[in-house]
Amino acid sequence: MSDNSIAKTHIRYMVGGRADVGNEVLYRFEFPERPGALLDFLKKIGSDWNITLFHYRNYGANFGRVLIGLQVDDVQNIESNFDELGYFYQNETNNKAYQYFL
Repeated sequence: MSDNSIAKTHIRYMVGGRADVGNEVLYRFEFPERPGALLDFLKKIGSDWNITLFHYRNYGANFGRVLIGLQVDDVQNIESNFDELGYFYQNETNNKAYQYFL
């Protein structure tokens, strides 16, 4: 786990457990950090999906980091929406740290 970026950046700061929902996917995002950046990110994500997990990390870096769980029926559709955001993202649903600790 020492080389797992999700474990180091997000999971070690989180408590709780996994939501008991079907069709949950987990994504990691990085976006340029500036005033209003998180609100802008949330507006761009939209409100079409049920958010099952949300963790935001900003520690003075040039970019903010978000770990977000969503309940979706069509992963390809949501990823095409993410492509339009223009931010780095990665599907972390199969990440071992997520599987073991949440």
